[in-house]
Amino acid sequence: MPILRPTAAQNLGSQWICRGCLQQRLQSSWATAPSSTTYQKTSVRNVRRRRIIWATVGGSLCFGAITSFQDVKHGAAVIQRSARVFGALVLNINDYRTVLNSKEKGKDEDGWQSMLKACHQRCAHRTLRVLEQNGSIFIKLGQHLSSMNYLLPVEWTRTFIPLQDRCPESSYEAIEQMFIDDTGQPIAAHFDNFDRQPIGAASLAQVHLATMKDTGAKVAVKVQHPALTEWVPLDLALTRLTFSTLRYFFPEYDLEWLSNEMELSLPQELDFALEGKNAIVTREYFKMIKDSPLVVPDVYWGRKRILVMEYIAGHRTDDLGYLDSNAIDRDEVSAALARIFNEMIFGDTPLHCDPHGGNIAIRRNDKRTGHNFDVILYDHGLYRDIPLQMRRNYAKLWLAVIDADEKGMRHYAHEVAGVTDDQFPLFASAITGRDYRAVTTSVVSTRTEEEKEVVSGAMGDGMLQELVQLLGQLPRMVLLILKTNDLTRNLDESLQTREGPVRNFLILARYCSRMVFREQMDVIRSRGSMLWVLQRLGAWSSYLRVEAKLSLYEWYVFFRRLARLSPLASI
Repeated sequence: MPILRPTAAQNLGSQWICRGCLQQRLQSSWATAPSSTTYQKTSVRNVRRRRIIWATVGGSLCFGAITSFQDVKHGAAVIQRSARVFGALVLNINDYRTVLNSKEKGKDEDGWQSMLKACHQRCAHRTLRVLEQNGSIFIKLGQHLSSMNYLLPVEWTRTFIPLQDRCPESSYEAIEQMFIDDTGQPIAAHFDNFDRQPIGAASLAQVHLATMKDTGAKVAVKVQHPALTEWVPLDLALTRLTFSTLRYFFPEYDLEWLSNEMELSLPQELDFALEGKNAIVTREYFKMIKDSPLVVPDVYWGRKRILVMEYIAGHRTDDLGYLDSNAIDRDEVSAALARIFNEMIFGDTPLHCDPHGGNIAIRRNDKRTGHNFDVILYDHGLYRDIPLQMRRNYAKLWLAVIDADEKGMRHYAHEVAGVTDDQFPLFASAITGRDYRAVTTSVVSTRTEEEKEVVSGAMGDGMLQELVQLLGQLPRMVLLILKTNDLTRNLDESLQTREGPVRNFLILARYCSRMVFREQMDVIRSRGSMLWVLQRLGAWSSYLRVEAKLSLYEWYVFFRRLARLSPLASI
């Protein structure tokens, strides 16, 4: 459904763009919007052409729904689902076109901005109803859109927030039949007790508590919504067609990469056997890391639509009351999360690409050394292996960012993501969540109110258009890294820590320097030089100097916190 043109004063969420550094690129305002010839019905020929287009789109929907899904028994439901999407798509596009026409006709700015906001709200509510009625992957799409406050108008993201907790539940009878279909046995053959009411439901699955029949172990049974098998092929086709249609009518806001990424990621997320393997790999990897507080529930067995795991309960990271009442230091939780996800990005293990608040929990654990808590990581369906060279270049990019080395930043932004010099300011703000001026001076600092005001004024139509285009051009792996960065940044902000961003940047710098050191050692070994001993000693001593400086600074930050001094503004 169309999601267009936030006002010039809209905040870009966690991504801050510098107005001063990008002034020329902000010239494209509403004055340079597509001309009236694009949006107005200037002739009978244009009217007929548009009718043909709508008829073609509608016919494609119905024809595709019927011919591509002949095995679906409920043909009427297929047409109904398609009609909901198509109806909302037509109404939303027409709604936005009407508002755009009023701008071209000389509507005063204040009045037009009010009309645009009202249009955003109408279209968002209209789309929300379709997402809720169709369910299936449409709920997941809405959840993803609700977190894209850096790209979508606030009326859209705010309207979709209820989808985070408003997920449908499948009946016990449907789950029972799925067990028989997938395992050849009913639920009672596997478990002594199986709670009929799920303890949690998400867009793709729900979780039930149960007791293993042989061992008596208490387990969490993750079961896929049985209806997904029937509807996913159709819903993916509808999603793809929706974004393709939007691209046709509003080419300057091409969001087709969203549907492309969903088509790549969803099959992995729907394979619970693969999720079980991912969980085992992550569990074994972090067992080797001394004092890591990460806990991954053990996996007993899994099928494509069923996963039986160890039951481990905890509290959300934003449950500050639980953390404070159990004397769990928020700053230590923040640092632990930083270490865990930096290890995934720069270490030798795949990256968990969906670390939102519902997939991470905290529980008190007094048996740990160095920490009094565990970090529990759930939902291991969406993982990616980052290529080694990308890890290395990404580490160098962040070291350049921390050093405010603009030349190095530009070079490695191109190496990592193919970003051009023109695109670099926007990309730099995207990966750091900061104003571009902060990136080129000291990104390791706390955001000020002045910075937020600059961002609010800098966010205009031209910049949003460039951001949409940039995201569409980035490699899929880079998009997932950016998504992970944004989610972990949101987790950190929800903890309301006292130290600000300084400590987490120190942790990041340590992982980056370690990555660069390992590359240097690999290069020295591959050359086979007679001076390899001296070269290795030189690389080792250089790394130790950096490590010592970072350690000393981290201890300095720690003692300032113990002394209850104000956090450092920057380093």
